[in-house]
Amino acid sequence: MIIIGLFGGLGAVSRYALGNFISKYNKISFPYGTFLINIIGSMLLGITNHFYRDRIISTDIWLFLGVGFLGAFTTFSTFSFEAIQLFMSKKYKIAIFYVLLSTILCILSAYLGLNIFT
Repeated sequence: MIIIGLFGGLGAVSRYALGNFISKYNKISFPYGTFLINIIGSMLLGITNHFYRDRIISTDIWLFLGVGFLGAFTTFSTFSFEAIQLFMSKKYKIAIFYVLLSTILCILSAYLGLNIFT
């Protein structure tokens, strides 16, 4: 459990750093940082799970990378908060676009990650 927590901490710090880096260059109200992080994380989680299911990686590595690092790297709570902020700012089109595109692309990315090597 401690190792999962440590990897989760690394995932959270990585998300924060990458999100800040992406946001530095974002001049519009669309939350590109969380959007890209969640798509990348969904793909990586799918790939990691594929490797785990095919016994290429051990249960420990799955727990450290999948549950710990990638679980903390991706963030549904930030996605939800940003969507609500967009709605509350009356940026309805951007909010709907963000919610729909994030949901579709994250699910598609996870699916592709699960099946990329088959």
